[in-house]
Amino acid sequence: MHTAITIDALKVLDAIDRKGSFAGAAAELFRVPSAISYTVQKLEEDLDVDIYDRSGHRAILTPAGRYLLEEGRALLEAAENLAHTTKQVAQGWETRLKIGFNSLLPAQCLFSAIRDFHALDVPVDVQVVEEVFAGAWDALQSRRVDLVVGADHFSKPAGNFTTMILGEMEFVFAVAASHPLAGATEPLSEEDISDYPAAVAADTSRSLPPGHAGIFHRQRTLTVANIDQKIAIQESGLGVGWLPKARIHSQLEAGTLVEKVVHEPRQPIVLHLARHAEDQGKALMWFWDRLQDDADIQSWLRE
Repeated sequence: MHTAITIDALKVLDAIDRKGSFAGAAAELFRVPSAISYTVQKLEEDLDVDIYDRSGHRAILTPAGRYLLEEGRALLEAAENLAHTTKQVAQGWETRLKIGFNSLLPAQCLFSAIRDFHALDVPVDVQVVEEVFAGAWDALQSRRVDLVVGADHFSKPAGNFTTMILGEMEFVFAVAASHPLAGATEPLSEEDISDYPAAVAADTSRSLPPGHAGIFHRQRTLTVANIDQKIAIQESGLGVGWLPKARIHSQLEAGTLVEKVVHEPRQPIVLHLARHAEDQGKALMWFWDRLQDDADIQSWLRE
């Protein structure tokens, strides 16, 4: 479809407005003034509107001309960005990288790596997305994210993925200091625990089977959005359940949460970095290499 509005014509209008005259625009664009005048007149004829009011001593933009200039500047910026990102993609850099992290880890574990990436001064937008349980693998499989930090070892779907072990996450059964189970005889049995609501972080998986570890048969549940909220619920005494030990050190030390021995302990979870094997973008591979032995992640995995 042909349009009378061209990038070149918008550049001319922009230059006239910034320089204050047709002559100033001609000097900036390395053209003769008559070429500037012709471009404006041709645009007016093609659009069948007056862009400039020439009734006075000096031509000024009409309301339609002002609207065209303002909206045209947005198009000029978009065109400039498009040219830049096209060169960026040709050089192997993505325009955006989406990093998913398992809610078992805090978002803060990525901050140091993101800070180092920004220091590269590469114009790549980074998006950080929190996922819960099987939602991490689901997000990667469906390409809602490009890289997962903390993918577990038992809900991995079929597919051509590359993984790297980050370490193990240990769990403890924790209750509020004021909770009736805080003073109960150990080890706690299923009968002891199932009388009280289980605090549950909702699995964010959209297609893979959701996880439900640590919930006993007939036990009521209180469901929240992520591990941070689950910790808060258990600290308040509204629910009980398993929590990543590394995430609740301060609460255990302060005594607001109490670790209880359970008859059937929960095994640690092995957490991985994961990506699609065929993806090799420069930003993706930078984070892949950077996060494998990241000190912040390792500190959260250790007790």
